[in-house]
Amino acid sequence: MPGRAEPLWDALTETVRTGWCPGLVAGVRINGETEVFAAGSLDTAASAPMTADTPFRISSLSKLLGGALALSLVADGTLGLDDDVARWLPALAAPRVLATPDAPLSMTVPARGPLTVRHLLTFTAGMGIDFGDTAYAAATRELLWGPNPPSLTPAEYLERVAELPLAHQPGERWIYHAPADLLSVLLPAVALTPLDELMSERITAPLDLAGTGFPSGNEQFPTAYEETGGGLREAVSYRDSFASPPRFASLAGGMVSTVPDYLTFLTALADDAVLPAALREQMTSDQLTGPQRAGMIEMSGPDESWGFMTAVQIGIGHPWSEPGMWGWSGGSGVSAAVYPNGDAGVVFTQRMMSAPDDSFDFFWEPLGTIRNNLRTREPKHRGAGWQPGVW
Repeated sequence: MPGRAEPLWDALTETVRTGWCPGLVAGVRINGETEVFAAGSLDTAASAPMTADTPFRISSLSKLLGGALALSLVADGTLGLDDDVARWLPALAAPRVLATPDAPLSMTVPARGPLTVRHLLTFTAGMGIDFGDTAYAAATRELLWGPNPPSLTPAEYLERVAELPLAHQPGERWIYHAPADLLSVLLPAVALTPLDELMSERITAPLDLAGTGFPSGNEQFPTAYEETGGGLREAVSYRDSFASPPRFASLAGGMVSTVPDYLTFLTALADDAVLPAALREQMTSDQLTGPQRAGMIEMSGPDESWGFMTAVQIGIGHPWSEPGMWGWSGGSGVSAAVYPNGDAGVVFTQRMMSAPDDSFDFFWEPLGTIRNNLRTREPKHRGAGWQPGVW
């Protein structure tokens, strides 16, 4: 018998047939029921088919796993949201800040306060991707940008970051990406445990996510492709950066997973099976002030804000979306989100995003139609933590 998501799978089959990408894998939870679908092949040569358990490089979807890991340390009291990160990373004590964001790197003022764990989780640490034509952008393009994880050891990365001024005062403005890599250095220092082991102990092993972690060098990934205007070409540098165990285990963009694994993680998080309900609520709700949100608006528009390592919808958004929806997309061609009622979607492709506003509407629009058609006929699924009058 066809599942609820059959119209979505038909739409994804058509996406592959048009050549937009050689293959993809997707999964959904709708009203508590889960379905997973694979279409196409690992590459344009059709050397092998996509399967539900095909491993993918999940780029910025790593951030949600990193956020959950960090908050697990907050939950047991190992870490505090307002702790100064210099307690464990003394190189970051007394940071300097550019006098203005476009100033020369030598023109700095003292930071008005310390860098905190909260600043890293909310991306308000004052460091990250500057898309402008500034001295800071030029100096940080290789160090603080993606999609490839840093090609340095954590100690080397920290040393270079500590030599740079911040672009903004801590807590002043949302700026993307790099705080998640700094979190990748902080968490092992706090827990006195290598990051891969910490992730396994606290997130992937308890949820039985055997296909999720940092690359081993033995994965058979789909070929990653860049769009050239005339077709697709292999993203060779991205391929090579995941071809062996990493020098730097990156929570910003260095993890691998499968669609069934990631859907399990996302829905377990939504159902408060990963974090205490209060912390999960903070993670997946708006944590930015109006002034801080200016950087997020520049990148994603006025309808999105940021929680702890995940975007949060605060406005009307796309027709298929809802205020309160949370999740993110990644530059390797992946997208995942949870609706306020606990429905969830995950789609992994091997077509890399060419700009921050690249669209995954080919997935979310048909999923939205299915949900709308069911809305008046069946009760919505609610996570395990739901209570009448509280959701």
